[in-house]
Amino acid sequence: MSGKLIDFGKQTEVPAKDLIYEYLEFVDDVVDELDSREELSYIHTMLERGSGADRQLQVYQETGDLKKVVDYIIEETEMGLAEDEPAAVRKVG
Repeated sequence: MSGKLIDFGKQTEVPAKDLIYEYLEFVDDVVDELDSREELSYIHTMLERGSGADRQLQVYQETGDLKKVVDYIIEETEMGLAEDEPAAVRKVG
């Protein structure tokens, strides 16, 4: 997310985030028609928070410990599962 992409319209490199925001704006008028608003809204989250890989690298840079990165991945995965599971399933185990 911190890299650059080629904007072929401008024929130059631009920050990846800027180009992605431009693409999102370009398709915005058909997003609801395609029932894709929720999916595309997550791209905004990724642009603000970084991708999962970005966050894993941040954990490693802060701790220097690959086990902490694995712990972070497990925590993020469990949080995602808990949101999707029925309450009765979450209480078990």
